[in-house]
Amino acid sequence: MAEAALQRNEGTLADNGALVVKTGAFTGRSPLDKYVVRDATTEGDVWWGSVNHPVSAAVFDQLLDKALAHLSKRQLYVFDGYAGAAASERLGLRVITEKAWHALFATTLFIRPSDRELARHHADFTLINAGSLPAGGAALGLRSDVFVGIDFTRRIVLILGTEYAGEMKKAIFSVMNYLLPRKGILTMHCSANVGARGAGDSALFFGLSGTGKTTLSADPARALIGDDETAWSDGGIFNIEGGCYAKCINLSRESEPQIYDAIRFGSVLENVVLDPATRHVDYASAAITENTRATYPVEFIPGAAIPSVGPHPRTVVFLTADAFGVLPPIARLTPALAMYHYISGYTAKVAGTEAGVTEPKATFSPCFGGPFLPLHPMRYAKLLGERLSQHGASCWLVNTGWSGGPYGAGSRMKIGVSRAVVAAALSGALDGVSFTPDPVFKVAVPDECPGVARELLKPRQTWSDRNAYDVKARELAALFKKNFEQYAAESSPEVRAAGPE
Repeated sequence: MAEAALQRNEGTLADNGALVVKTGAFTGRSPLDKYVVRDATTEGDVWWGSVNHPVSAAVFDQLLDKALAHLSKRQLYVFDGYAGAAASERLGLRVITEKAWHALFATTLFIRPSDRELARHHADFTLINAGSLPAGGAALGLRSDVFVGIDFTRRIVLILGTEYAGEMKKAIFSVMNYLLPRKGILTMHCSANVGARGAGDSALFFGLSGTGKTTLSADPARALIGDDETAWSDGGIFNIEGGCYAKCINLSRESEPQIYDAIRFGSVLENVVLDPATRHVDYASAAITENTRATYPVEFIPGAAIPSVGPHPRTVVFLTADAFGVLPPIARLTPALAMYHYISGYTAKVAGTEAGVTEPKATFSPCFGGPFLPLHPMRYAKLLGERLSQHGASCWLVNTGWSGGPYGAGSRMKIGVSRAVVAAALSGALDGVSFTPDPVFKVAVPDECPGVARELLKPRQTWSDRNAYDVKARELAALFKKNFEQYAAESSPEVRAAGPE
């Protein structure tokens, strides 16, 4: 596929061998243009609203016919593979694209079949990507010319009007987020790895973009199961994908050696800047977008778990980039607090990331993956609560954001600190230390942690103006409480009481 893409002038090779492409007008997902066919199959099941916009079967048919007519005049590329590393739960996929590099993207991201599996492959779901074709916008009752639609009855994903390949990845994740929970299997927007401490030494890392989910799960001392999409069944955990999709803005071998070295021939680099003479990648450049991305098969990470499965996790980590600067670098969560923070899914956007954002802006995404949830968030939250109760995993809140003040005044938590607190949680080094409850957020903060200065563990002590800290903490607490109001009626009294004061 890489050679086909080069022959068609769809991209160029970097000096590390990766195929470098541009995604056109869209350098990120278009979440407002995600649609689900509303019919007898989905009517009473799907979480309709701002995440899942309904579209009629008639309009979907019209768009499908338009796409097939468009593709019939073009050379096509097909990938046959799977979603779901657990053989008993995998979904047969067929991906049809008009771009060779899109097919290469699918080859790196989904699970590649063996020759024997390919000979008996059956497509349970088909993804058709006609990204160069505008959908039709208002004339068809759509918001724009972008259409990412799922028909669960006919098991088809249709993508029009955008060449951003991440739409394919997240569309199939949405499909799995619909199919598996209805069978009692929890699907999660999280990375996972496994260590060598004995039975159950696997860990989950939840977090929205920019919180360090991919970075912190790529640990040389542990085997990577997956970097973004994981399922938890009665038999343990498994990767939904066969590859990784890592942000690579400011990537360096020093800070993220496993990811840096995984980007080679057979991987795809999106929207990065190349030196025209040397073809060396300038990972620091955001000239095209800050959302530069690399995709590569999971086995490109040394020591990755193949097949990508693991035992029931011993440790669950919720990552947040708190730009208010009031959350500790690590805190232990009770089961009720874990449920509260899972349904909240908090991180923060900072000034400059969006037009009009001049102060830190709290972002709440239920289950740390709201845009990919076809079902109501409480369906996933209750499944998580059942799994945590059944297997007794410890839960931790890790702040990879700011300390000593909010964004613009304090400083971003050093990656070494984040690695140290995660390592302590995974190794059991915090099992015997004393903890102090945070007076506002109620989380249990360790009084000491290997490799971390004591004063850094108590965020209020890192601020020069303690009164200013109190004001910011109350401000964030109020935002948590306001966001949780929409879930309070379906939550237990214990979870409702776990909210901040």
